[in-house]
Amino acid sequence: MSHGSIFRRVMGADFGRLHPELRRRFSVGLDSGEACVGTGVMDRIWHGGRFVRPFLALGATRNILVPRQGRNVPFVIENVPYTDSFGRETVSFVRTFQLADGPRRFDAQMVMGPRGDRVLDYLGTHQHLASDLYLAAGDEGELIIRSGEHRFREGPLDLRVPGLVGGEAEVREAFDDSTGRFSIRVRVVNRYVGPLFGYEGSFTAEYTEAARHGVRAGLRPVREEARA
Repeated sequence: MSHGSIFRRVMGADFGRLHPELRRRFSVGLDSGEACVGTGVMDRIWHGGRFVRPFLALGATRNILVPRQGRNVPFVIENVPYTDSFGRETVSFVRTFQLADGPRRFDAQMVMGPRGDRVLDYLGTHQHLASDLYLAAGDEGELIIRSGEHRFREGPLDLRVPGLVGGEAEVREAFDDSTGRFSIRVRVVNRYVGPLFGYEGSFTAEYTEAARHGVRAGLRPVREEARA
């Protein structure tokens, strides 16, 4: 029996309220057999005050967040399903931004949370950060994703990231019938110091057979984390 993508399974009936183009995009998975590559432009990439820059620069060494600001930045997002080394269905969310000083990547790999009520988002080349994501359909058929708890894992360390240094992310993805493009807006905010990082733009999507497309070299993380 078909169970659908990890996103469909987590959202349940709410998945049906999404715009049809969003339903197809977030049906990418082993069940559909499709991969999706989005190509577009970020109208704006921004970050907060000067105090944020060291954290962004550190994260960038492991393809977490983007340490540069920019306007009209070409980008690609690769959503490719595969089975990770722990046997879990995984969908890549690898974004490559073509900034003035060279390309920058923001890597994430998503699996279904162990209780089936959320998506687990592993960030970076070594999956040192894991975040709970909660998905909902908006009134206009858009997808709204909000982050919950963040956890840091390195060797024996398994720490909850405190709110003082962590960020709460909100992602809004929609489809514009008049332009035939997806729109994306991401904001990461710290509850104490305010906005940390974000971007907004639009893109078109191309779907391919996942088996034929394959998982290109360098798309999967260097290290995979079993802990949820």
